[in-house]
Amino acid sequence: MSTKVLISGASIAGPALAYWLGRYGFETTVVELAPALRGGGQAVDFRGKTHLTVLERMGALDELRALDTGGSPITFVDQRGRQILHLPADFAGGDVEVPRGELAQVLYQRSLPRTEYLFGDSITALEETPTGVRVTFQHGAPREFDLVIGADGLHSNVRRLAFGPEERYVRHLGYYAATWQLPNYLGLPSGSVGLNVPGRLGTVGADHRDPTRAGAFFLFASAELLYDRHDVAQQKTLIRDAFADLGWEVPRLLESLEQAPELYFDSISRADVPTWSTSRIALLGDAACGATIGGMGSGTAVVAAYVLAGELARARGEHRTAFLRYEHTLRDYAQGCQKGGDRTGPFLAPGSATGLRVRNGLLNRRWILDKMLQMGKQISSIDLPDYTAELSNAAAFNVMGGRVSPRAARP
Repeated sequence: MSTKVLISGASIAGPALAYWLGRYGFETTVVELAPALRGGGQAVDFRGKTHLTVLERMGALDELRALDTGGSPITFVDQRGRQILHLPADFAGGDVEVPRGELAQVLYQRSLPRTEYLFGDSITALEETPTGVRVTFQHGAPREFDLVIGADGLHSNVRRLAFGPEERYVRHLGYYAATWQLPNYLGLPSGSVGLNVPGRLGTVGADHRDPTRAGAFFLFASAELLYDRHDVAQQKTLIRDAFADLGWEVPRLLESLEQAPELYFDSISRADVPTWSTSRIALLGDAACGATIGGMGSGTAVVAAYVLAGELARARGEHRTAFLRYEHTLRDYAQGCQKGGDRTGPFLAPGSATGLRVRNGLLNRRWILDKMLQMGKQISSIDLPDYTAELSNAAAFNVMGGRVSPRAARP
């Protein structure tokens, strides 16, 4: 009998983990609150040897290279539309940059043959039993699993249920960010252009696949706000109020917000959980050690999924051992990547005119950009076990008492 694993969250970390667990012979279910796989979102990037090696071992690197946007250059302007800073494509896009929705689709499709997906549902209660975890769902019937993994992001439901309320672990970093889709009324051929004033940034960028579409990205400094995360109208009001006095194209972009089919709005925050597991429940990706933007979250999630699945398979059912090895291997690495999120707001929208001038002066020097790129690749690199080779070469191995043939460990 194989191990039954429930994963909460079908964004990036969840499907990546489901792929690896399925490959190692686990019986995997993913539950997702959204009614279908989420599309849209900003482009995400992978950079450095570690990210690319894990994607290659998944067999997904070539597929993602085919979807590569080529990077997303951004030009910062003042209220008169005059250029004050230009960041080239290679600075923003890493080694591979893919629209978030397309990355999610690739991971979902790769995991699908060996994974059960439950869309439009969520976990409401977790009760550990002598043999597993009894899970109560909002809509579906209760079920029991051997293990439960929270891969449900910065506002993790599993973390709240199993580890305690969000305020214990999530810290506001002083900024809010929003993205939405709109027509490409400026006729932008590629990249993004945006107004940058102290504490605020409003940009619009061409869609990488559809030249008639564009995406807005707004960011502003603010103390922590009280609002309903499910009230889109309230969130739109907060965005309009924060940018109401600005010129350039901002008024037209705010008009497009009213017709936007989807809106992403959230604080720039970070999650810090002292221990990533408790008995049969563990956290993965942003739920354990995440940052909203700039913390290499997608790359770290894919690496963490690879390590967690590999350690569970290697431990042959000793999940406590696997969880400890997983955290020991990745905690320092994940926290190092996460630190980039602390700097995202001040980098994109410095809080003063002096801060803007200093940032622009520094980043208009190519050698400084190259140094920052090099540092990013170093931070995102770590030596990892080759679980795929180790487990594929084994004649057979146990998963919670069951025998799994070497064939199960092959793509």
